[in-house]
Parts: sequence; C-alpha cells; structure tokens
Amino acid sequence: MTNLDLLLLKGPPSGDLEGGLNELRFTILTKGMPANSDGMSEMRIYIWLILLNAPPIRTDIYLDLVRQGASPAYSKIRNDTFRTLATDPLFRRRVTENSLTRVLNAVAWKLNDAHEARVNGWQSPPTLSDFGGTPESAYQSRHSFTTGARTDASTSEAEQVGYVQGMNVLAAPFLYAARSEVEAFVAFERLITRECPGYVRGSMDGVHKGLKLVDTVLEIVDPKLFAHLMSKGMHAEIYAFASVLTMCACTPPLPEVLQLWDFLFAYGPHLNILCIVAQLILIRDKIIDSPSPNLILRSFPPLQAAKVIQVATSFAAKIPGDIYEQIINHAK
Repeated sequence: MTNLDLLLLKGPPSGDLEGGLNELRFTILTKGMPANSDGMSEMRIYIWLILLNAPPIRTDIYLDLVRQGASPAYSKIRNDTFRTLATDPLFRRRVTENSLTRVLNAVAWKLNDAHEARVNGWQSPPTLSDFGGTPESAYQSRHSFTTGARTDASTSEAEQVGYVQGMNVLAAPFLYAARSEVEAFVAFERLITRECPGYVRGSMDGVHKGLKLVDTVLEIVDPKLFAHLMSKGMHAEIYAFASVLTMCACTPPLPEVLQLWDFLFAYGPHLNILCIVAQLILIRDKIIDSPSPNLILRSFPPLQAAKVIQVATSFAAKIPGDIYEQIINHAK
C-alpha cells in the first residue's frame, strides 16, 4: 500500500491536515501518481478533489441540474462537445459526448443560477435541491428571475462567469479521470469558480492576463528566445491561448496531461504559466533555428509532463516577487 493509499484510507497522521496536505503535495512531486499506461488511476480523482478542496455532493443535486434540460448555453455546448479531444482514442473510448454534454450543461445551469442569485439579491441559487421542489417548480423559479426586473447588482455579460468556448476541453480530463459524472462535475465546477473564474468570464480577462505573463516570464528566464519570438511578431497571444485556457489539456497525450494536472492541483493551477514557458524552453533550439517559428508553435509537440515540471520548477525562483504575485492572481 502506497503513502497515497494510506493517506486516503486513514487520513493525515494525528489529524494534522496541513501536514497531510504538504506530504500529499511532496509525494506527487517526487513520486507521482500511480497509474497505468493509459493514465488511469483509481485514486487520482479523489486526490484532485482533496487538492481542490471540493467536498462531495449528493448525487441527486447533480441529477436535479441534469433534469432541467437545456441551459441557456446548451447550443454553444453542443457546438463544442463533438470535437473535444476528437483525435484522442483514449478519451473517445472512455468518455461519451453525451456524458460531456451533461456535465457542461449542469455546470452552465449552476453558473446561471449563481448569477441570477447575485442579480436578484438571493443568498443562495434557486437550485432544485435548495427549494426541494420539482423540475417544473425550479424552472418556474428561474423563469421568474430571468423575466423579472433586475436590481442594481446586475453584472454585464463580460463580467459574468459562464460557459465559454474551450471549457469543453478543460472539463475533459475530469471526466476521463473520474469514476462518475458527479465527481467530474464537482471537481470541474470547483476549478472554474474558485481557481480560474477569470478564464470563464465573458471577457476571458484571466486568459489575456495569463498570455501577457507568458511573455513576461519567458523574457525573464530566456531573453534570447523571447527576443527571437518578438522579432517574428510571435507574442504568446498568437500561440498560447489554448494552452492557457485549458491548462495544457489541448496538448496530447492525455496521460501526460493528467500527470501535469497532478502537479498543478498540488501546487496551484497558476503554475501552468510557468509550464507553458517550460514547453518553449524544451524546444528552444528548434524555435531559434527556425525562420518561421509560427510553424513550430502552431501546435505544441507532445507533452512531456515530467520534463515540463522539472524545467518549470528550476526557474521558478528567478521570477521576481511582484511578477509571481501576478501569476498567482491572474485567473481570479
């Protein structure tokens, strides 16, 4: 039985939660998560839920959201789900489009409910479980909210956290790693509402801040590579948008993405900015030798999580404190 098994089974020694979390993080960094060649691990989703501080919910809460039917974002979701990791055989074999659609639609309802609650001054969203009613009564509650007069607390579409294109790819690893849709829903909803709400606001301001930070960090750790890319007009916004938004889930293979996410959830999803820069450094010679680096960066080479983590942690200490603070907060 591994240290991770014991930690999940018995909890931290002497009930020391902080010490247990530190041990968990260090074990992930030094030993990694036990998994097979497909990246499957029985404990991964539970470790992620712990690291994301995402408590479990009753299954009927998720089912209530599913029973609401199509959310306001449903058409956008269906336009995205069919192409999610479309060329990845591991993902396509394990996760159905219907499953991905249900989770995204449920999250869209949850975000919509939270927004309507803020707009109308309610202390909690009008979810079916909160009201203890039927799907029809929950729909009527939502209908009365969305058709009624808005208060001064109303936020613009650009400020609202909701479904944006790319969330389908961000949700995909959760469904692949989870043993149920409910687990995937809880972890994914927690990530986008607590760790990176700036990525899924209408303006996607967190993503744009992250792209600027990719340029900033690259200039600090590899001025020559940065200067070469700038001479070609290659700002991060041209080649790294998907990598920032999806926390590198857009770069195969999927088992490597899962390993990278183990690290990101252990030490902070904000470190994805450093991991993107690390990927550039790993292919710096190819980029510098190429007269057209855009051809190389059109799609990143296959992800090598262990090397990326090693490089990212090696230059983390070079980042000035004020810049590192921006990295920590850019997605909030």
